[in-house]
Amino acid sequence: MNRRSSLPAFAAIKRARPGALFVAGGWPYGIEQRQRIVDFTIESRLPTTFVTSIWLKLGGLTAYLPSEEDRARRGAVFVDKILKGARPGDLPVEQPTKFELIINLKTAKAIGLTIPPSLLRRADQVIDAPAHRRICGSAGALSRS
Repeated sequence: MNRRSSLPAFAAIKRARPGALFVAGGWPYGIEQRQRIVDFTIESRLPTTFVTSIWLKLGGLTAYLPSEEDRARRGAVFVDKILKGARPGDLPVEQPTKFELIINLKTAKAIGLTIPPSLLRRADQVIDAPAHRRICGSAGALSRS
């Protein structure tokens, strides 16, 4: 997405009037494009979930992603095996098994969403929360206030 192509994409999303948006990917976009996407979702009051935490640092609402801590730990196991002589091509491909839910309450407030307490309890990280909590769990539903 570049500066010129983003405007037609934003217009198409507005015309479609989705109830929510899911943005898959994070690194193909430069920081400027990511900020424009986040700003668009906030201005449009469009609940959006992202797959990397970088988006929440820019003001994104929620992220659901493989645990970065678990990925680092699993990566270290693979490096250890390779250093001990295993051939990389012989190692199995692994899928993530642990995921993190991050919720940005400041953005929720800005777009008029009330996040249910049950979902906040399930979040691994809550940004701009009255009392910061780290609790493992899975996602629930959002409601518009």
